[in-house]
Amino acid sequence: MKKSFDRRNFLKLSAAGAAGGLLAGRNSLQAASLNNPSTVNNGEIIHRTLGKTGLRLPLVNLGVMRVDNPRIVTMALEGGMTFLDTAHGYQGGRNEEMLGELLKDRPRDSFYIATKINPRGEQLSVDEFMRQFEISLERLQMEYVDILYLHAQSSREGTLNENHLAALTKIREQGRARFLGVTTHSNEPEVIRAATESNVYDVVCPAYNFTMDNYLEIKQAIAEAAEAGMGVIAMKTMAGAYWDKERQDPINTKAALKYALQNENIHTSIPGVTAFHELEDNFEVNTNISLTPDEIQDLRLDQFDTGMFCPGCEQCVDQCPHNMPVPDLMRSYMYAYGYKDLSLARSTMDSLDLTGVACENCSACVVNCRRGFNVAEKIKDIDRLRNVPTDFLA
Repeated sequence: MKKSFDRRNFLKLSAAGAAGGLLAGRNSLQAASLNNPSTVNNGEIIHRTLGKTGLRLPLVNLGVMRVDNPRIVTMALEGGMTFLDTAHGYQGGRNEEMLGELLKDRPRDSFYIATKINPRGEQLSVDEFMRQFEISLERLQMEYVDILYLHAQSSREGTLNENHLAALTKIREQGRARFLGVTTHSNEPEVIRAATESNVYDVVCPAYNFTMDNYLEIKQAIAEAAEAGMGVIAMKTMAGAYWDKERQDPINTKAALKYALQNENIHTSIPGVTAFHELEDNFEVNTNISLTPDEIQDLRLDQFDTGMFCPGCEQCVDQCPHNMPVPDLMRSYMYAYGYKDLSLARSTMDSLDLTGVACENCSACVVNCRRGFNVAEKIKDIDRLRNVPTDFLA
């Protein structure tokens, strides 16, 4: 494949007003996607191998996190998606339970499944980690999962936590997880490199999309991981689904997904869907990831339009005198206004152990977000959700 379009350099050129360079950059991405035969497969699903696991997976599979209609899962499987991604905490466990009921009569070798354990910033004991995983297996009505993740890590220290690695390794030795992975919403390069060096993990699952200002650094870490035999699964490829809070300006999510998959070191992706038309779009991407000029234009690569996606750089955390979990709150904001999933936004906020009214002790916010977010305004907005009874959000 020809060299992919370089978003960071594109933005630098834009700031400098180099119109000719911008057009050349955009056209180079178009040429790379149109001229590479691996981007179009004549109606057949394109597969890639998930690193040293040897699993051959479609480019696009199903993130089940927000799915509450089992017919969507059935349609995904019947449409050729073979990999389902869930977690211990999704929908309070109901997500795994739904999959368990749906899949119990299907041949176990007809699909692959991953689940996740999230320590939520704490160090779980080996026994507690394994207890949570056993609950997941019971919900799924399965003897094993194909991938078990340590979920939502943002540092080398968390990725290599001795207790969590010991539990993961023990579960794999017992044959209850074929492969081990780690997911990350922030500081992706650090987490990816730690996982690669660990000699424990088989798979990494980072956030990866066209809006990320450290896109090149993440891409380099992914290349190193793939070279070492790691499987790479992309999440958050849709970058929040909308540019605006009012949901009047949708992101071209099909183009966003294609953009991520131009990187041949991304072996598969797990975009979440809640509607059949979204799934149908993903079916199309599974057979053709070439980007049209209009799709490239839709991604606004020549503008510094960040939408609602927070890359979780965590630079804001040290700026806040009260150590507010700003990245998690920004993610909750995206879930509420981008995904229109108030239940997911609320459950994310409930996991943060917040007390009182957010930001009530500050007359002015000193956080300077490098993405340009009005952090105080967004926090005060989303904090209102904590006052809504949870049964209203189901």
